Amino acid sequence: MRRLSALGTAASAGVLVAALLGACSSPSGSGSPSPTMPTVPPLTSAPASSGAADTAPTEPSSAPDTPAPTAANWQTLKTPDGKLQFDHPAEWTIKDRGAEATPGGVFLEVLNPGGKSLATLRTNVATSAECTPRIPYSVLDLVPVPALAQQGVTPHFIFELRLYPAEKDPTKANVMAYGLSSAPKPAGPDACPIFHYFTWPPGGASFGGVYNPLDTTPGNEPNVDTPEAYMNTAEYQNVKRMITSLRPAGQ
Repeated sequence: MRRLSALGTAASAGVLVAALLGACSSPSGSGSPSPTMPTVPPLTSAPASSGAADTAPTEPSSAPDTPAPTAANWQTLKTPDGKLQFDHPAEWTIKDRGAEATPGGVFLEVLNPGGKSLATLRTNVATSAECTPRIPYSVLDLVPVPALAQQGVTPHFIFELRLYPAEKDPTKANVMAYGLSSAPKPAGPDACPIFHYFTWPPGGASFGGVYNPLDTTPGNEPNVDTPEAYMNTAEYQNVKRMITSLRPAGQ
């Protein structure tokens, strides 16, 4: 079994990471979910402070020093409702899980050739204004996505970590995920559990996934057992390019 090395001062050597996300809700204008748009289980980040949710980060991405080469052949896919589109490597599979979508929404899952789930896209997601107890965090990557700006708020792609110091199970001590978020970048000593969402009419949407260094899907690159190492892989570079390519259909 591979071991997870330390991440700054947040994680200790040998701590394992599970692909599990904390339960937290994101802010919305209405303050309560619509009965026809149930709140989606956390896939992706709630605001880390009590500041206004329309403050968008402007920092450039903390890109790896030597990014791995990305896929050569890309395709563009339009969502079944015809409202959004994104680019993806031609060898990846897009699974339509519309039967599990919220009413009027879209639910797509992106898988690599080995069947590993890389990201899911959901629309018509309801949100609320709750935040469970705050915990230590790290932001590993951040880049704005102007094509999805709504009402003056520019979402960003974020790759981040949450540390649960009191968690006795080492497989749940750290949680890492990447995705699109309209919430401000976390600030201060702690943040809400990860819950990525971005504003998209009529409510919200999510497009992201989790990082699990213990994943054993065939075809994974070797010696990738830390988030820093993962950021240098072709898979991460392709996932990031795919997610940040999301845009209104026709653009």
